[in-house]
Amino acid sequence: MSEKKINGAGLRGQSAGETSLCTVGKSGSGLTYCGYDVSDLADNASFEEVAYLLFNGELPNVAELAEYKAELFAMRDIPQALKEVLKLIPKDTHPMDVMRTGCSFLGNVEPEVDFSEQRKAANRLLSAFPAIMCYWYRFSHEGVEIDCTSDESSLGGHFLRLLKGESPSAQHERVMDVSLILYAEHEFNASTFTARVCASTLSDMFSCVTGAIGTLRGPLHGGANEAAMDMIQKFTSPADAKEQMAGMLERKEKIMGFGHAIYRTSDPRNDIIKAWSEKLAKENGDTSLYDISVACEEFMWDTKKLFCNADFFHASTYNYMGIPTKLFTPIFVCSRLTGWAAHVMEQRSNNRIIRPSADYIGSDPRKVTPIAQR
Repeated sequence: MSEKKINGAGLRGQSAGETSLCTVGKSGSGLTYCGYDVSDLADNASFEEVAYLLFNGELPNVAELAEYKAELFAMRDIPQALKEVLKLIPKDTHPMDVMRTGCSFLGNVEPEVDFSEQRKAANRLLSAFPAIMCYWYRFSHEGVEIDCTSDESSLGGHFLRLLKGESPSAQHERVMDVSLILYAEHEFNASTFTARVCASTLSDMFSCVTGAIGTLRGPLHGGANEAAMDMIQKFTSPADAKEQMAGMLERKEKIMGFGHAIYRTSDPRNDIIKAWSEKLAKENGDTSLYDISVACEEFMWDTKKLFCNADFFHASTYNYMGIPTKLFTPIFVCSRLTGWAAHVMEQRSNNRIIRPSADYIGSDPRKVTPIAQR
């Protein structure tokens, strides 16, 4: 890639490399994984199939999927040493810090010895993340030491089982499956680029993913679904939502869950998760949260021409399934791990250390004045 001066903050709009994993804002819906439209995958695939696709470049056949799911199933439990660490983490800790610590510690007790183990390390994290999240949450909030295994066939169902202590409904399991698919991969976003930079130094998978989690923790990247939930819970009706949002705009307060760095007119993931939010609202017999969310969507488009991104209707969707708001972003981690790990493997396959230059804007050259004369 030829060097050129970058104008504008945050490298927005600049290409920083090549990938065969994902397109964002380009063909079709604007989001594809390995050539497959995300809506096609959400309608016709499971999250495990998508994880296999991102790690291998092709969707699995029946036998390959069965073998892959069996491999993931066998790795769901976490080491006792990690459980002891999780029990030491206070209740009021940010759950993303829990995920970061859990990932890093697992890398201590089950390290990736060399790059031949990269898929094993990625699959281990994929299987272990639901247990890391739920073991800490239920111990710190309920005083319960849960069994980190379950007989649920899907990772989404497994997560809901660990969190709730009972098997989820078929609908809730499918909604979680779709949600994980929608969040699985998104090209060179901040956390993925962090993982690739770390990988370019030939660091291990656990370090790359730990760095990515730390990046996702920032409110400008992850957490928009949590912020959206905190906001819409304060509104009493669609009319109240529009009135209060008008006040927020007048006070120049940031409203999370709208607009996107790449998409210009819509986020292709929004329509998919919005439809599931509506189904869950009707199933619950209370559509108020969904109706308020729709009012927010209409208001932001009418006043600012800003559209909902994937996070906004995820808030009501997760709430309808009884998922605590503080766990919304850690669920993102459980999904996006697939994209992060796939990018780490892709970076390693044709590696050159990522080391950009910067335009210096500091002082002109000068001499040190002896300290007694300053």
